[in-house]
Amino acid sequence: MKDVLRFLLTEAPDFPALDSVEAWWRRHLAVLPRFPLPADLALASGFRMDRMGFAFSSGYQAALRSLFPQLPADRRAALCATETGGGHPSAIETKLTPKGAGWTLDGVKTYVTLGTHAEELLVVASEGRDAQERNRLRMVRLDARTSGVTVEPLPPLGFVPEVPHAALRLEGVEVAPEDVLPGDGYTRYLKPFRTVEDCHVNLAVLGWLVKVARRCGWPVALREELVAVAVMIHAIALEDPSDPAVHVALGGALAQMHRALERCEVAWEGVDVEMRERWQRDRRLLDLASKVRAKRLEVARQRLAGGAGDD
Repeated sequence: MKDVLRFLLTEAPDFPALDSVEAWWRRHLAVLPRFPLPADLALASGFRMDRMGFAFSSGYQAALRSLFPQLPADRRAALCATETGGGHPSAIETKLTPKGAGWTLDGVKTYVTLGTHAEELLVVASEGRDAQERNRLRMVRLDARTSGVTVEPLPPLGFVPEVPHAALRLEGVEVAPEDVLPGDGYTRYLKPFRTVEDCHVNLAVLGWLVKVARRCGWPVALREELVAVAVMIHAIALEDPSDPAVHVALGGALAQMHRALERCEVAWEGVDVEMRERWQRDRRLLDLASKVRAKRLEVARQRLAGGAGDD
């Protein structure tokens, strides 16, 4: 990790403003040759961004490469899970149906991050129910230009509005056998992605905050605390995301990160008005899925104590 740490502490913290998703992607790709490891990429690309929304986008892409290393590095990707009933495994109604030597895919995803700009789609779909009536999920990889795929832009959110979202309609999409990824769609992909995403998105945000802190002359103690939290989360990002001990460690690291952010509030008063107001608007992003994280942490504690836990 020493190379990315040195980058955070010595790289010039001034970069031109970004005015589009395409500009964000070019800057993200520029970091990739130097930092191919997803956790390093999240930190370094976050540092190079001019706002939290684009740092988040880089962390999201790094998370996808961590869990799906077969994805092309130069193509934007999106995980497509959420439907009308939410993102729980039982709520997935998109159907994967056998057809000849392959499959067809039909359904609607209601909320896809970066959906309007994604080139690779990772779609969670059901191939039916098992004997216990549990949804049997698979993960399908699609080119976003495949016939039968329709992307419908959604209005910007009230925070990180630079990050586009979309709904996805799938109608008779033909899927080759090799594009249905091996393993259970929930336990191998969807469930661990929640942890992988938390690690990489927060690393990217920390990278961006270190840049802000250095550029704006925040106290050295604050800057070094942010770097220390980044070191913790970076180490956790390299571990098995299905291990309950990893969830407990991540819970502690995220709590430390939030305490560090509270100590940064006074320093934000000395930042230029536009950047400070954008931070106040966008920090809501860090609290998304907080109930899911709390549940995951409690289940992990139960399992470590010898209980079964309940997903």
